[in-house]
Amino acid sequence: MIPDDQVEEVRARSDIVAVIGEHIPLKRAGKDYRALCPFHEEKTPSFYVVPSKGFYKCFGCGESGDVFSFVMKRVGLDFTEAVKYAGRKAGVEVREVKARPEYQDPNRPLYEANAFAREYYREQLADAETGRLARDYLEERGIDAETAEGFGIGFAPDEWRGLRTAAARHGIDDAILLDAGLVTTSERSEEPYDRFRSRIIFPIEGLTGKVIAFGGRLFGPGKGAKYLNSPETPVYHKSEELYGLGRARHEIRKEGAVLLVEGYTDVVSLVAHEIPNVVASLGTALTSVQARLLARFASKAFLLYDSDMAGLRATFRAADVLLGAGIHPSVVTLPGGEDPDSVARREGREALMGYVEDAVDVLDRKLQILTGRDRLSSIDGIRDAVDRLLPTLRATTDPALRDIYISRVAAETGVRRETLEEEIARTPAVPGGGTVPAPQPRVRRVRKPLMGAERQLLQVLVNDRRLIDRASEAVGPEDFVHPANRAIFRALTENPELERAPEEMEAVAASRLAGLLAGSEEIGHAARVLADSARRMRGAPLAERARELRETIARELDHERKRQLISELEELQRKKREIDPSHWTPAVRHRPGPGEGTASNEERP
Repeated sequence: MIPDDQVEEVRARSDIVAVIGEHIPLKRAGKDYRALCPFHEEKTPSFYVVPSKGFYKCFGCGESGDVFSFVMKRVGLDFTEAVKYAGRKAGVEVREVKARPEYQDPNRPLYEANAFAREYYREQLADAETGRLARDYLEERGIDAETAEGFGIGFAPDEWRGLRTAAARHGIDDAILLDAGLVTTSERSEEPYDRFRSRIIFPIEGLTGKVIAFGGRLFGPGKGAKYLNSPETPVYHKSEELYGLGRARHEIRKEGAVLLVEGYTDVVSLVAHEIPNVVASLGTALTSVQARLLARFASKAFLLYDSDMAGLRATFRAADVLLGAGIHPSVVTLPGGEDPDSVARREGREALMGYVEDAVDVLDRKLQILTGRDRLSSIDGIRDAVDRLLPTLRATTDPALRDIYISRVAAETGVRRETLEEEIARTPAVPGGGTVPAPQPRVRRVRKPLMGAERQLLQVLVNDRRLIDRASEAVGPEDFVHPANRAIFRALTENPELERAPEEMEAVAASRLAGLLAGSEEIGHAARVLADSARRMRGAPLAERARELRETIARELDHERKRQLISELEELQRKKREIDPSHWTPAVRHRPGPGEGTASNEERP
């Protein structure tokens, strides 16, 4: 049998129009598609496919169903084979398990806990007194009751154990709540307490519609970060999910384009203003996994990030990731100090869509900025401009678009096309928009053995502020493991002239930054060291996961499970090679030694 969660994932990820379109010619009819029915003879089309709801129906013979029933009837497969067939089309690996009456999804308790939490938060928002101010806030932001209900928005009151107590009354124990990230502990309190307090709550759903996590925006008397998200859990991996995609995917497919924004409130606000094809990344820079997921539904993307320097860096980095997935990105420029939510509320839907219609291709936007800064009128300026344009050229996988880009850069900078192509070939692209310098065997790599990659990168940036923009294209704050290093990186990207710690910076980060600023340590070949540090930082999580997998493989006795783990390890090694082409790992053996995989060359931050 195939587990229910797998069936639902295939159903959610399947493009019913593409599957049926392989068997009969479909023609668009408004939002839907129609054709001559394949199940009976007719001369006038009465067979309709409704992608927004994932089903088909013939108004002539009455045949109807979903993607699985069509494959079963048309191809002659049983249900299990139909799910596998659709899974292959959707890129979902379908696994079978032995039928057991007692079988259930091992993650079911987490889904149930998340579903309970959503209802708890919604009840708090609806409560006449508890949720009054939160409801007023949402209405001021243009989020009416119907929209809030559609997104399942709730409210976490300023209580330390409100959710925990309510969950206990329903038989949900602390262990499940901890695994789901709904409660947490601290050094000062071993007793679990609610993770979300004094926050507007945004449930995060997977493509199947199940709640997998939550995001909370600070509201009321509580203290802490403005936004707080669920931690990574067995059912939630933030680098692989996009907020709002389950709800928006059909509209995105219909439009062939997606609007990419930065936050939950932007998504909800735009949907409330009748702009449905919008999603947001989940508190992190856009990843290659998220971009590939979007590529299944859209060929174009409009980036509506902040227009300040930090926002532009995030925009260009996301654009390069999208180009790597085959999506053509355009940059939407909003008025200074505005975001999509504020524009929609103050100026309305038509005004916001006007900005979207005026969007500029990402390479054109880079050239506009470089021209405005007079970077194309001097030799030094042109050299710097080419360095800033090359990441986009390298990231572009569409051959025709890359050809157009190269011709455009050659015309604008005066650098010969052949030279640009040599530069692109010499330094291959890596996921995330960063680049990896090609091996230079005659030059001895410079590395400080006692300095971790994060600190080494920060020291390079403190020493040479001209490299900050280049660093922002290679890594983002989420690539830093140590919170203090992450805070320092953010501070430097927001203010490249920084000479002292900002007042709001926490003590540990401020102390570390002071040490970097006061340090006299010189680092030779700074640009190369920067690229090397960025590469090590991006590869560290993969290396750690690979180590865990090797240890698990060595202990695993079930052959099928071991095969799955080995496949996962091989995929990790492939990703590692994408980040570092010089990294080659020997093939995985089915019988690893007891100590295999326990060593790690990764340096601590």
